[in-house]
Amino acid sequence: MRAFLALVVLVVSGWLVATRPARLGLDLRGGTQIVLQTRDGDQTRADATTTDQAMEVLRRRVDQLGVSDPTLVRSGERRIIVELPGVTDPREAAEVIGRTAQLSFRPVLAPAGPGPAKPPAGGLAVPDETGRPVLLGPPALSGRQIDGAQATTEPPAGWQVAVDFAGDGTRAWQRLTARAACSPPGDPGRRVAILLDDEVVSSPQVSPEATCEVGFAGPAMRITGSFTADEARDLALLIRAGALPVPVDVIQQQVVGPTLGKQAIDDSARAALLGALATVLFIVAVYRLVGALAAVALMAYGLVSYAALLAIGATLTLPGLAGFVLAIGMAVDANVLVFERAREEYAAKPSLRTAIRDGFSRAWSAIADSNVTTLVAAALLFLLASGPVRGFGITLGIGVLASMFTALVLTRLPAEALLRRRWLTVRPRWSGLAHQGWVRRTLVTRAPDLMGRRRWWLAISAAAVLLAFAGVATRGVDLGVEFVGGRLVEYTTSRPLTTEAAREAVTAAGLDRGIVSKVGEGNLSVRAGAFDDAAEQRVRDALTARGGGDVQRLRDDKVGPSLGAELRNKALLALGIALAAQMAYLSLRFPWRWGAAAVLAMAHDVVILIGVFAWLGKPVDGVFLAALLTVIGYSVNDSVVVFDRIRELVRGRPGTSPRLRTPFASVANQACLQTVPRTVNTGLGAVFILAALAVLGGPSLVDFAIALLIGILVGTYSSVFLATPLAITFKSGAARSR
Repeated sequence: MRAFLALVVLVVSGWLVATRPARLGLDLRGGTQIVLQTRDGDQTRADATTTDQAMEVLRRRVDQLGVSDPTLVRSGERRIIVELPGVTDPREAAEVIGRTAQLSFRPVLAPAGPGPAKPPAGGLAVPDETGRPVLLGPPALSGRQIDGAQATTEPPAGWQVAVDFAGDGTRAWQRLTARAACSPPGDPGRRVAILLDDEVVSSPQVSPEATCEVGFAGPAMRITGSFTADEARDLALLIRAGALPVPVDVIQQQVVGPTLGKQAIDDSARAALLGALATVLFIVAVYRLVGALAAVALMAYGLVSYAALLAIGATLTLPGLAGFVLAIGMAVDANVLVFERAREEYAAKPSLRTAIRDGFSRAWSAIADSNVTTLVAAALLFLLASGPVRGFGITLGIGVLASMFTALVLTRLPAEALLRRRWLTVRPRWSGLAHQGWVRRTLVTRAPDLMGRRRWWLAISAAAVLLAFAGVATRGVDLGVEFVGGRLVEYTTSRPLTTEAAREAVTAAGLDRGIVSKVGEGNLSVRAGAFDDAAEQRVRDALTARGGGDVQRLRDDKVGPSLGAELRNKALLALGIALAAQMAYLSLRFPWRWGAAAVLAMAHDVVILIGVFAWLGKPVDGVFLAALLTVIGYSVNDSVVVFDRIRELVRGRPGTSPRLRTPFASVANQACLQTVPRTVNTGLGAVFILAALAVLGGPSLVDFAIALLIGILVGTYSSVFLATPLAITFKSGAARSR
């Protein structure tokens, strides 16, 4: 059954990869993202319904831009996210889609002549829905006087649109049709034009039933014509949307040039290949034949996880791509747990078949617990983050699930089949399970009493936390634009320009408080409070005048202060919920004092990571939040593996007399020594990938990779030298209190 399941998954994954193209986010293919927020109008309240109606009007406007494959989605009740691939002029996009929707009904006066049209006061000269120019009178009816519109069908007339009036709309409609009915049927003057944003969407004739100076009386009207079902529904939707106009404000704007997107893809792909190759070589060198099987499963993991992203239609963003690459390094985690456990089982009972079977069964608890903690972090990113960081949460979550499948199914099947072969049983060292690694041999030989020095480790951890707080207090935390609001523009220059020269240019352009930084190889970023497009053009001109040569804008992010405060609050909420969720889960799986120790170790890792970024002066933004929550999952992951082994050792001595039992500190020390080889090997698997991202991943991923490298190093330390000593201290304190 496992073989059949594996075959089905691989075949379906291959088919998805071969037939479905990937959906790239704007940060990879270039374009503009604008986040709009609706607010209450004079007579209309902004809610989910009116926001949906406004979104349909915006969709129609976006179509006027000629953008291919645009995306408009509602986020929450009052927010609309608009993605425009290929549009790199934010002024054009914001101008077209940022206006408030206006619906009006106007009388058609006459066809426009061949010369320049001269409409009356308040009138318009515009083409009708067929493209022919017409002269229109002043508005006689507005969207505020429309209560609703529905597409209906009645034989033999076919599809039509029923419009209901509100307030004095009935009287205004009667006056409009009374004047139009005075023109004979077929005359342009008998038409009534329906306009949305001064564009004619329909101009039907007033039916012969209406009489001159009388018109139509009643709370509703019907628009008939040769409508198809879709045309009738679209017209009704446009009328409804215009009937409930709500003002919209631009609260975030992000522009990414296509060159940056292509560079990001190329850099990340190169980093992924080299990092994955280093990981494969490492695991094969350490675990030999079973390591080679794990390497093949790792390639299958890449296929399965990428196919899963295609299956759910996920948009692949730059942090999401980094999450996919990182998950490759973390995918070896379950394999290492199994192989290290199998080595222990083989040392106790020299049988490859029994060792691999028991390795999988006895490592399952640690694999499940450690992966659940990472899934919690991924779920929080998906629920509380937005944009590219949310994409990172999706790819990380899918990566964890796919890694469990590949390790427990795709690796297990060939490993169990191969280790039964006679030619391998007589050469057990070829398998990779019949010998101990260098780290394990050293620990077994020397047997250091790590927990005997637990007060030293606690003191070192406390000093590191104080140093991190000192960095935050003295240097401050450089919150990114998305957390405080403002604008960040990244430029590329054809000639090298020093940071000092660039800073002088920015100051000369009028941005006295602008922050200028070097980004990657020769690029510059300028960050300041909200500044307009004229100021941005002055900055570009000043950089050119200072010797920058041809200055091109690669990236343009603009976030309103209200959205910045909201994202900042969400980040703090995500951090708090992450700590609480991990504590709750660990309390269910382990004694609550162990869970408290793991959470304190995790908080230690978070504080140190923030402190390091404060000392380095690096920005704390949404990508940093993604790295931080991943570090939380990784830190708990390591602590869970240690505690799982402690629990196993404690359960292995239930019948022992209390006088003969080994002290808890000695049991915890033994568990740490047994799990350190696993921690080192899994950490190295992720380090190879992250080092490749830091060196080759380009400026967009450097800070992300650095944050995770620091987090992995600190998390590996804290699981052994902080979480375990705290668990011993808490247990000793509880014993004394009794």
